[in-house]
This record gives sequence, structure tokens and C-alpha cells, in this order.
Amino acid sequence: MSEIEKKFYVLRAVSGKENKVKEYLEAEIKNSDLKNYISQVLIPTEKVFQQRNGKKVLKERAYLPGYIIVEAALVGEVVHFLKNVNYVIGFLGGNKPVPLRASEVSRILGTVDELQEQPEEFDVQYYVGETVKVTFGPFNGFHGEIKEINPEKKKLIVLVKIFGRGTPLELGYLQVEKE
Repeated sequence: MSEIEKKFYVLRAVSGKENKVKEYLEAEIKNSDLKNYISQVLIPTEKVFQQRNGKKVLKERAYLPGYIIVEAALVGEVVHFLKNVNYVIGFLGGNKPVPLRASEVSRILGTVDELQEQPEEFDVQYYVGETVKVTFGPFNGFHGEIKEINPEKKKLIVLVKIFGRGTPLELGYLQVEKE
């Protein structure tokens, strides 16, 4: 069987239900012959840092809420199947689904790929003996010297002078900045 030409289309979904639609589609593709017609289901996401209890937390959120990108060959019943999935409103473009242009696809996928690699960029090199400034928590604004580094947990032991005494603090990479 020759490979059927697939293009990227945008499905509109109920905002907040994108993951449910993606999970359902992926399960259906795996358990039926739809894998010949639908090859990818993507939710464009971005990684954002949020403040939670004084800590920066890395979270992933949809940057195009309510939209799901599907790489598919819209032949036969495929259009009907996709339109009738729970929480799907329909295709972007109404009754005549219009495929995304190559430039749009690469921009969206480029953003997705870029964001997958972002945490590695975040790895700042810290060295024992280096001075850092605490940026979060009760010791915000204090300066200290790095005594230990735990790269797996992204934690540092920083010796901060409090009332003239050196006090060791365990801080995350996100809680300090280089001087």
C-alpha cells in the first residue's frame, strides 16, 4: 500500500478539553485502521514558570487554547469521525477543512520543538566558591557563597551570613542568580 498524502489540519475543541480529545484520538488510532489516515495529534504548548508558594514552578500550558493540530488524510469517513469526537467543535475553516501551509506548520512545530529544549538551556553553571544572590523566599536579597552543588536535583547549599554567622541554606537553581 502506498503512503497516503497527509496534511496538517486544525481541529477546534472545547477549551480545556484538548488533552481528552488527544488521548481519545490516539487510543482510536492505535486500535483501528485509522493509523493509515491519521499520523499525529498535537496540542501546541508552551512551558511557563509560575510562582507557587514562593517557588518558581515549570508548567506546560496550551498556547493556542481550543485548537488541536492533526496530521491526516481527510478521505472517506475520516472527516466525519474527527468532527464527531467528544469535545470537538469542528475543523477550523468550517465544512471545508483547509490544510495549514508549510510555513504555518513549521512555525507551530518549531515553537513546540524550541520549548521542548528550553529546560536544558536553563542549566546555568554554578561553581563551589562562587557568590550568588538569593532572589526568592525569606532570604531574598541576601548574598552567599556556594558550598555544595547537587546538579541532579538542581539544588545548591549556599552559606549566607545572618547576624554575622554563616548559615547554610538549601536553595534551588531558580531561587538564586549569579552576581
